[in-house]
Amino acid sequence: MRLIVFINGLILIFGGVLMAVVATVFGNESGVFLLTSALSITLGALLALASHCDFPDLQTRETFLLTATVWLTASAFGMFPLYMWGLSFTDAFFESMSAVTTTGSTVMSGLDTTAHDILLWRGILQWLGGVGFIVTGMALLPMLKVGGMQLFRTESSDQGEKELKSSTMFAAATFWAYLFLTLACMLVYSWGGMSVFDAIVHGLTTLSSGGFSNYDSSFGHFDSPFLQWSGTFFMGCAGIPFAWYIRAARKQDFRSEQVRVYLAVVAGATLLLTFWLSAFRGFDVMDALRLVAFNVVSAVTTTGYATTDYTTWGGLAAVAFFLLTASGGCTGSTAGGAKMMRWIILVRSLKIQINKIRYPHVIMPLKYEGKKVSDNVLDGVMSFFVFYIFTVAILAALLNMIGLDFSTAISGALTSVANVGPGVGNIIGPAGNFASLPDSAKWVLFFGMYVGRLEMLTVFVLLTRGFWREAV
Repeated sequence: MRLIVFINGLILIFGGVLMAVVATVFGNESGVFLLTSALSITLGALLALASHCDFPDLQTRETFLLTATVWLTASAFGMFPLYMWGLSFTDAFFESMSAVTTTGSTVMSGLDTTAHDILLWRGILQWLGGVGFIVTGMALLPMLKVGGMQLFRTESSDQGEKELKSSTMFAAATFWAYLFLTLACMLVYSWGGMSVFDAIVHGLTTLSSGGFSNYDSSFGHFDSPFLQWSGTFFMGCAGIPFAWYIRAARKQDFRSEQVRVYLAVVAGATLLLTFWLSAFRGFDVMDALRLVAFNVVSAVTTTGYATTDYTTWGGLAAVAFFLLTASGGCTGSTAGGAKMMRWIILVRSLKIQINKIRYPHVIMPLKYEGKKVSDNVLDGVMSFFVFYIFTVAILAALLNMIGLDFSTAISGALTSVANVGPGVGNIIGPAGNFASLPDSAKWVLFFGMYVGRLEMLTVFVLLTRGFWREAV
């Protein structure tokens, strides 16, 4: 426990240093960052000094606890400036958790005139959350065997580590790939007409699949086809495993089943909805293609940007975006959702079960990337989907009991667990935000964002009596 407290103390110190940097760059424009920086550094230093000792190696139980507490600590230091700036405690914590988990749901309005340091802080939190989830998804969750993630470890991470000699070098290569794509996105946005500040913030929130914008109208503020196509491209890049970039760069090996399925889902949904808008809603084909491609990629990668209120496109579009919200990007990317790897395994498992009904004596092994999937991995994937559906259903029921209408409750629950951002409807849809929801609903969604980013099982294992009995 001392090691867990010590690491969380270091995270608070790191957050305080970031606040000091933001205050230095913008001259403490909002008037809060110097104070919150001192608060975060002091609190972190006290925790680190009080818990410092000769630390043992982390065991599986401690790794679960560390993974779960780190995200709460990051949300805590993230909310300090927002609370001191003027948001209520609930709104500040909600906004910070939404940023750190790269969900993109916001309770803030009047963003067009908000202080620049506050806007940059939101972007920084999302970018760091993207880095954190890459590390969690590629290192911790496979080690903990959460949701069948050990299959991804076998597929990508181990190969990359062998090529780069060590896991440290592989992590460094992953970080540089993430940073390179972020800088490239910033440069393209700036070249396309964004101000330097807008390019920086939107670059941070695009590659992190976060979706926080500097404007109430989100990415729709930029009425530029070039910028919207650029955003589509870089959001799409964020949904691809970063291990895939390393393998492609080092070995020119572009093979990946989940990348192929990911691109096929995006292309299929884009073509279907483009046909729908042009044939039945009177849109010009090229305008429809641009609008659909941007919003489909934003939904699949769980970025949450919007250029228009796609809920006005008709029933087919509403259903399509609801389903795309649950699909998610690839495992090992910054995207949320259930992930393409799991969907592939689920569909193939269902296909095998149907064939076994027809041919009871036929042996049909489940394969992924040409290799047999073990029963442990399959059990993990199935458990993930059960907890995923269970969590969304319980949260939707709670939101409905609080007083939200059915469509707002179910879409709010799904968008929080999938870490997407906007939901469906007039209240939390692409044209609205979460400010008008009661505080109790915001805390329910807060929990949904938290467990969704940590893929449910990492958090729920902490709620079992056996976990704490072993810890005593």
